[in-house]
Amino acid sequence: MTNQPYGAYDPYQDPQAQGGWPSGQQGYPEAYGEPYADQQYTQQWQGQTWETQMQPPVAAPAAPAASAVPVTPEAPAGPAAAEPEYGPATLGGNTRVTDAQRARAEGRSPIIEPGVQPAVLTALLGLLLAGGAALGTYALLVPLVVLQGLTAAGWFRLNGMWPARQGIALGFLGALAADVALLASGRSPAAILGTLGVWVLLSLVLQLRSHADPDERMYGLTATVVAAALAIAASGYLAADASAVTAGAVSVAAGVVVRALPLPTPVSVVVALLAAAGAGFAVDGSTGAVLGAGAAVCALVGHRVAAYDYPSRFVHFTAGVALPLAAAAPAVYTLPRLLA
Repeated sequence: MTNQPYGAYDPYQDPQAQGGWPSGQQGYPEAYGEPYADQQYTQQWQGQTWETQMQPPVAAPAAPAASAVPVTPEAPAGPAAAEPEYGPATLGGNTRVTDAQRARAEGRSPIIEPGVQPAVLTALLGLLLAGGAALGTYALLVPLVVLQGLTAAGWFRLNGMWPARQGIALGFLGALAADVALLASGRSPAAILGTLGVWVLLSLVLQLRSHADPDERMYGLTATVVAAALAIAASGYLAADASAVTAGAVSVAAGVVVRALPLPTPVSVVVALLAAAGAGFAVDGSTGAVLGAGAAVCALVGHRVAAYDYPSRFVHFTAGVALPLAAAAPAVYTLPRLLA
């Protein structure tokens, strides 16, 4: 027999090579020990053990959230791709990607038209203003106050500031003060300008007393001043002649309803202006036609503003209803005096 080094493999020494151990025994007898104990082998477990069953699965690391950019995640394939999904909230910066930011990032327009129902409400409120002007000053005052309240609330909600009760109340009180000043002064337009100046100063003082951040205070000051200015400007219906209010309100009602029809935007604007001029002509002849066209231009601007930046349904039924009429009030007061 050839001499073999210590620990080398000898098939004659291997029980398995000679038929294995007797039945019922596996491995090597304890007396002989383990012939390969001096060699280390790594075992690879393919099945589950108690440790792999009891230990919780390791979650995949989450991707870091980008707080500085309104990032748009890729839409999943399949039917769920049609539904927009929001990313997780971040800790430093934007908490959510707004609908308007998502629309801009995806190349879509953030403009959503108010639609037919707000247009019908605008027309109804315009007809109430026209009827109130025909009946008298105090009959006009009732729909005017409703218009001023919708204007103040709608402007704050359009700018994403809600509930903002203090600012809405301040703008609405400014409109009521302008109405009282007009009635006390014999409907002098100076009452509107005086009230507007006082309310701008009052809004500035209140914002300076605020403990909010400087940027937030500036934003609140701008929203408060504009809301008060629009609500006070709507008092122009109370200062204008009754015939001008009737022609202007009817024209705005006709123009806004036509603008809400499902037509291409350029065609819709032209047809709305023609409809407004025709309604004004039916009420007060050529003067009413010019007045109606001018009031409709202002009303369509207000209509466009109410459609900006992905407005909600609440915005459509407040600012979308009130802004066309409120924006047309200065034209209803000014144009008849320029044409006279």
